[in-house]
Amino acid sequence: MPFLIIGAILAILVYVPSYWVRRVMRKNGEELEEIAGTGGELAQHLIDRFQLEGIKVEETKDLGDHFDPKDQMVRLSPSNFNGKSLTAVAVAAHEVGHAIQFHRKEKIFELRSRYLPTAHALSQAGIAIMWLFPVIGLILRSPFAVSVVIGLSLLLQLAGALAYLIILPEEWDASFNKALPILMDGEYVEEKQIPTIRKILKAAALTYFSAALANVLHLGRWLLILKR
Repeated sequence: MPFLIIGAILAILVYVPSYWVRRVMRKNGEELEEIAGTGGELAQHLIDRFQLEGIKVEETKDLGDHFDPKDQMVRLSPSNFNGKSLTAVAVAAHEVGHAIQFHRKEKIFELRSRYLPTAHALSQAGIAIMWLFPVIGLILRSPFAVSVVIGLSLLLQLAGALAYLIILPEEWDASFNKALPILMDGEYVEEKQIPTIRKILKAAALTYFSAALANVLHLGRWLLILKR
């Protein structure tokens, strides 16, 4: 019973932020005639405005909205690249915010390059070990050794979740120290739309946080399976 309660709490913790992020993005994805250009056009305009030399913008169908420092590319999903909505504008500005961090060589941008690959690698390693658990159990045939393997897998997944949380300050900076001041100057959106823009930028900043919570839920699910 305690494990069921813990699992339910973890599920709620994951569901609420994830649902809120999706709801905010979807709710404000409606096309608005008063917006001068698409998210892709705004991203290119901001790249030119801040003279982010070498950085480009492109549409991506599978990778989602992000800034790729390796290719120096602001990538936007089709709805945000081609859309003229508050979501498209805010997300485009957020991703350009990351490009500004990169171009200015700000220390805070190192959080992503340093910890995001680590977070992904740790989570994947933990999951891989767990999927191989039946084979490992047959090979080792020792309850203690099997427990060590299980513990290692769970620790790797938990470490991956915590690593995702480490980059949250970088996301917050891209939204509220970069994108928001740009959008508040009155050139891109109306003043009455700023409260909504704040919500969308908060949702954009919390994307990785939601991913971290999802990893914790995955961890809790494995604990419930093992309890059986």
